[in-house]
Amino acid sequence: MKLNEGTKVSTDLKTILSIVAGVAIGVWVYFGIEERLNRLETADTLFQADLLKKAEQEPKNLELYMLIEHLAGQIESIEKEIDASRYNKVNIDHIKEQVDMLQKKMNGNH
Repeated sequence: MKLNEGTKVSTDLKTILSIVAGVAIGVWVYFGIEERLNRLETADTLFQADLLKKAEQEPKNLELYMLIEHLAGQIESIEKEIDASRYNKVNIDHIKEQVDMLQKKMNGNH
């Protein structure tokens, strides 16, 4: 069998429609996958850009860290004052007991 410009090929309409439908479905699937990949790449690019913007906010972060350190120092000094107040309360209670004992002794002697 030799093929040339004059060779005639015949096929039924059902086969031609099947081939066209197969090609159309293949093209549709290809572009659907391509579109999905483009969306994912765009989302990834935007996500990375957002991360870079957040990472560039160092002065604000440093300021927050400085404030935290300052507040931690204040908390430590407040804790020391509370401890000293507890010690003072113990001393005051002890002195009250001694004063009460002295008053009882003085009232007992008079």
